[in-house]
Amino acid sequence: MHSHLFSSFQSFLHVSEILEPAPSFIIDQRRRFTSTPDIILQPHSVESVQKILRFCHENHITVTPQGGNTGLCGAAVARQGVLLNLSRLDKLREINLADNSMTVEAGMILQHAQEAAANAGRFFPLSLASEGSCQIGGNIACNAGGLNVLRYGSMRDLVLGLEIVLPNGELVSHLQPLHKNTTGYDLCHLFIGSEGTLGVITAATLKLFARPQTTATAWVGLSSIDEAVSLLTKIQSHFAERLSSFELISRFALDLSSQFSQLTKPTDADWHILMELTDSIPDTDLAEQLAEYLYTQGYENSVLAQSEQKRQELWILRENISASQRNLGTSIKHDIATPIANVADFVTECAAALKARFADIQIVCFGHLGDGSLHYNTFLPDIMGNEVYEYEDIINTIVYEHILKHQGTIAAEHGIGEIKNHWIPHVRDAAEIALMRAIKAQLDPHDIMNPGKLLP
Repeated sequence: MHSHLFSSFQSFLHVSEILEPAPSFIIDQRRRFTSTPDIILQPHSVESVQKILRFCHENHITVTPQGGNTGLCGAAVARQGVLLNLSRLDKLREINLADNSMTVEAGMILQHAQEAAANAGRFFPLSLASEGSCQIGGNIACNAGGLNVLRYGSMRDLVLGLEIVLPNGELVSHLQPLHKNTTGYDLCHLFIGSEGTLGVITAATLKLFARPQTTATAWVGLSSIDEAVSLLTKIQSHFAERLSSFELISRFALDLSSQFSQLTKPTDADWHILMELTDSIPDTDLAEQLAEYLYTQGYENSVLAQSEQKRQELWILRENISASQRNLGTSIKHDIATPIANVADFVTECAAALKARFADIQIVCFGHLGDGSLHYNTFLPDIMGNEVYEYEDIINTIVYEHILKHQGTIAAEHGIGEIKNHWIPHVRDAAEIALMRAIKAQLDPHDIMNPGKLLP
């Protein structure tokens, strides 16, 4: 911690807002990057955030906003300047049942937001593996997706309004829960997915929904991804908006999770689907309807959750895939998406190309088939540690060239950070990049906000 910065910020901040370095702040989720900020600040109030940014703007000091530090792309890693951790801005400001909305501060943990909604008799649908530690501000900054995008949309679809501190310290606040507003450009949406490069999100008004009263969960074993896509189309046609989740899991991913979780595999197949139907009104026949439909359509290699415990076990198998991979060593992760109709061709062609280059490569493929996004993780068996990143450019080139060939994207829900920004020119044309740079320059002329992230 640099003493001159400490004394500068001490003049207008509480001493408790100036922190000593700790692993939870400076080491990223994957233990790949270590932040090296000059100072770590954890403001207690929006006014403190304004003071910090005003000072940094005037003195050209870089600022890296940070939420729960659960990101996977290095977006919350500070190379210098101020590491601005928002964890103490965690208040629930308002529940508005008339507008089905909730206003929370950016540092609120996602699970706490879910609980606040539930306590009010409502449902906040964003659901992630890291929901016990990730924060709402980070979810917005990366446009998080998760398990329920199919029915409720990504974070972009769940935000009604934002409160933002601009790089010069000015406050822009539009937290009123307006469901329609056509007064000019929608500036708030610039900040959703901006990864802290345009300003600091300090609060948000979020959409709430009726709580699910009925749930039906099934696990289906299939021979191919094409068959899974066909099942998705049929289920959507028959059950419509009641389909909330439709998760794809490869045989290898299930093998790993089953062993790790010490749970029996529900079905034996090359590919698996975990699907869940929900209804906001009681429907005691929903599970029976799902079981009957699967049987009549010929999907006999299926298991229906007959109890809440069985439902939990099925979801544990899905949610433990990430943790179960650790025994394979360090992975090169890919958070990608294609149009759903192209998923099967991508998976087949990309796997063949990777194995042609690395004969022993292991691929753990799983994800949200309902919205076309995949977690596509690769392991080189003889390399257990971070030395695997020496091969990252080669592997990424193979994966990303195939995903782009199939009209996809290199970032579906984890963001760009600093590990993918050199790929932006491959997915955005020169005019788009120039426009993004112009917006950045207008809002942040001194380039103090999270430099080196997102933009190439």
